[in-house]
Amino acid sequence: MFGPDRICGVLAAETAEEMARQLRWALRSTRTVELRLDWLRDDRERLLFIGWLAVHRPRATLIATCRRRIAGGRFPDGVAKQVVFLLLAMFSGCSWCDLEMEATAAFRATKLKTHLDGSRLLVSFHDFQRTPRHLGATARRLERCGGHAIKIATQCDSLAESLRVLALARGKRRVVAVPMGEVGLPARVLALRAGSALAYGAVAAATAPGQLSLDEMKNLYRADRLDRRTRVYGVIGDPVVHSLSPLMHNVGFQECRMNAVYLPFRVRDLGDFLGAIRPLGIAGFSVTLPHKEKVLRHLDDCDPLAQAIGAVNTVVVRGGGKLYGYNTDYVGMLRALERRLRLRSSRVLLYGAGGAARAVAFALAQGGAVVCICARRFERARALARAVGGQALQRARLRREFFDAIVNATPVGMYPRAAHAPLDPAELNCRVVMDLVYRPMKTRLLRLAERRRIETVSGVEMFVAQGTAQWEIWTGVRAPVAAMRRAVLAALEAEEAAAGHS
Repeated sequence: MFGPDRICGVLAAETAEEMARQLRWALRSTRTVELRLDWLRDDRERLLFIGWLAVHRPRATLIATCRRRIAGGRFPDGVAKQVVFLLLAMFSGCSWCDLEMEATAAFRATKLKTHLDGSRLLVSFHDFQRTPRHLGATARRLERCGGHAIKIATQCDSLAESLRVLALARGKRRVVAVPMGEVGLPARVLALRAGSALAYGAVAAATAPGQLSLDEMKNLYRADRLDRRTRVYGVIGDPVVHSLSPLMHNVGFQECRMNAVYLPFRVRDLGDFLGAIRPLGIAGFSVTLPHKEKVLRHLDDCDPLAQAIGAVNTVVVRGGGKLYGYNTDYVGMLRALERRLRLRSSRVLLYGAGGAARAVAFALAQGGAVVCICARRFERARALARAVGGQALQRARLRREFFDAIVNATPVGMYPRAAHAPLDPAELNCRVVMDLVYRPMKTRLLRLAERRRIETVSGVEMFVAQGTAQWEIWTGVRAPVAAMRRAVLAALEAEEAAAGHS
């Protein structure tokens, strides 16, 4: 209906020149593009860009949109002027125009169709606050508007709401379903597989909550190549949007030519996620803060080591939807630290007592280290120390103690609060400092250690080691470790270079 490319690149710029530049770039990846005329800063820029279109006539399916402020856009004027710009865009080569349902009350669709010069009308509904309870009724109202296709985009604050939005497109060719918001992000990626006629990716600026970039939709998640046989994996946490796990795992799948995808799930309510496992066809998932301990009570079975640790970071979904838990943080810790330090008889301070810290404590104890634990809540440190046969320390003692290694297992220093460090320089009395935080690659804690000429170990080492172990548990195949590591390092280096130039 919209052409062979079902991932639609979204152009949004303030000037005609920048809009044209974005269009040329987008056409390298897709031949379906939405033109957000309302983002252009004034009528002069809109006319300049439409004039450019009339001259160049790109070979593509172009969808003209000029959304009014009342409908979540930036166009400051009324419906009559909005329609004028849409019609001008039609005459200049756009094959579709997107007009919100509210505007069709002023201009009947039949009247519009007579002026569209062979172009088509997409009637849309947007709710940036919530997902209405009666979505079916909304869809029927859209159908009665008489367009050639309909679009429903709503803010989804749960996966259950995302599934309701996707269900509108099942078995239909004329429905575009768009779950908005960070919680709805995985459903955006899976929308084409669910039957949506289009999915959207921003060429530059995102124009809706949870909108991914065109590059991510096409190349990272390969949203247009997913089908019912695609195995779905993901990471659950809160927050999760900045995780590099999707990059690492998807590179692994692509390297091995597997029909699988790995998605970020922002999960506030574990029950909501668990209810979506079967409908979304989830085959396994990673677990990060704050769910590593909470998820245990929802498992059908668990690896004995993970049970002893009391925290799970990897879950496999087996036949009948049974959930089986593992902990690969343990493996990642051993692989990362043993390259720098002989653990047996070493004295190691672990700062933190949460889910990640538990795995590290057990790994250190199994490796033969003398484990000392310090945490903001001393009772938790004491309980973890008791579990691994270690010693709990009050923070006031750290300036007077010496350790072979110090390991930070708290999220302090993680992007975007990278200016913070969990420990002071005077507390870093050791030979090696390791930080489980991997974003940024060199945290403030590691920089403080380097100033004191202490050897450092980046959290990237553990992150890649635990992630490739997860990948192998899910797939039963040896992970392409080098490719997965390269992808993570390249992303972190690019991010830090960009931050350095900002």
